[in-house]
Amino acid sequence: MNPGPIPRVRTAGLGKSYAVPVLCGVDFQCLPGEVHALIGANGAGKSTLAKILCGLVRADAGTLELDGRPYAPSGKRDAEAAGIHIVHQELNLIGTLSVAENLFLAGLPRRMGIVDRTRLRGAAREALARVDLGNLDPDTPVGALGVGVRQQIEIAGALARHCRLLILDEPTAALMDPQIERLFGHIRRLRADGVSTIYVSHRMDEIRRIADRVSVLRDGRLVATRPAADLAPDEAVRLMAGRDVESRATAPRAAPGPVRLRVDGLSRGATVRDVSFEARAGEILGIAGLVGSGRTELLRAIFGADRADAGGVAVGGAPPRRFRSPREAVAAGVAMIPEDRKEHGLLLPRPIRVNATIAHLAAFRRRGGLLDRRAETRAVERAGAAMDLRSSGPEQPVAELSGGNQQKVLIARWLMRDAEVYLFDEPTRGIDVAAKAAVYRLLDDLARRGKACVVVSSEMEELMTLCDRIAVLSAGRLVRTFERGAWSHERLLAAAFEGVAGTAANRGTEP
Repeated sequence: MNPGPIPRVRTAGLGKSYAVPVLCGVDFQCLPGEVHALIGANGAGKSTLAKILCGLVRADAGTLELDGRPYAPSGKRDAEAAGIHIVHQELNLIGTLSVAENLFLAGLPRRMGIVDRTRLRGAAREALARVDLGNLDPDTPVGALGVGVRQQIEIAGALARHCRLLILDEPTAALMDPQIERLFGHIRRLRADGVSTIYVSHRMDEIRRIADRVSVLRDGRLVATRPAADLAPDEAVRLMAGRDVESRATAPRAAPGPVRLRVDGLSRGATVRDVSFEARAGEILGIAGLVGSGRTELLRAIFGADRADAGGVAVGGAPPRRFRSPREAVAAGVAMIPEDRKEHGLLLPRPIRVNATIAHLAAFRRRGGLLDRRAETRAVERAGAAMDLRSSGPEQPVAELSGGNQQKVLIARWLMRDAEVYLFDEPTRGIDVAAKAAVYRLLDDLARRGKACVVVSSEMEELMTLCDRIAVLSAGRLVRTFERGAWSHERLLAAAFEGVAGTAANRGTEP
């Protein structure tokens, strides 16, 4: 009897614990040339399994094999030498180094002991062209780039290396359709060359298109492995959650109320160019656009995280102004959930309690200025329960949480402070199906309470599901605004390309 091919990678009885167990007796294998998807709710253990395979974390129990031989990497460099590379959901580029330096940091080309800058730039341009970033200057500091571009740079770095196993952790979270198609083309070529891919994602439509098999983790255990073509989305959700997940409520909201946020001619360099729009009480306004269109930069300029060069922002009935800092925006009634929670949103070494209450400490002060720790803890526990936060308690460091649970802590922070305007930049990035449903209900609830919500998302379907209107940015300009019922995926994408093609004009509302 033919035993079949030797797995590219195999785990047996794999276990890992932090404050609580995150992997329990996991038996997993990925075959040569296979695209094997790994799915599960936030905190299920997906990222931990990936980190063990690439040498970033050591397992507490179990064994690993690579091409039939024992495998126990001492670190990331050891794993890369064995041909295992990872592109993380939480990006690990060094902001003070250039794009080229980040791409080849582990093996900078040298000549007589000195970095050969000419060879480095040439290799970087070649790697960037593979992910449609051929026009990006390799000498650009990574810290000056948005998350979507940085994610493409990480993918370019992985594709530039020869490898036996490529691990992609939510690789399309900040990418638009053209970039996703290009990535899938690379994955198919790697499959044809016998390279194995572990594809960690929450997007079932992508998984069914690119994966051969799917393994489902729940609460640290592997509960199923199925052919991707045979796993229906509803069944995948049940396997991940252990139950049916309630879908987003579809009851219509009341007609929008008065204007809560007015943006008038806001500009910042070439990234935000003379943008004007209004968001009303009880409304969810979506912001669509390609990677690099200025979506994140627009929200940061509104919030005062970046100083605008021109224009103004008016909240409620207040006169227009340009916020000089996030502190001023918060005082005016604006809250923001940033795109990069790791760099701009959270204090990773500090506990959940501190991260959740830091924007609202005045509510927990006693006479004399001391904090009421009990009241603070109770409030954090209530907010955590509302967000279905998976943790060992309010004192667990945020760095120990999964990416999705870190996002829940960040959202909980602003739920505890009653703002008038909420700016959400990629609020469901890296969040599982059940958690997405919770965020959608939260946004619905905020709108029904008369708040104005502005939501940036790379997922067109998400915007079309959530929003009352969708404004499209292209090359830093707001080119079109669609009312519900007037948009389609094709029309939104066509608008997103207008400025790129040099034909954009601010045309107001699409009939």
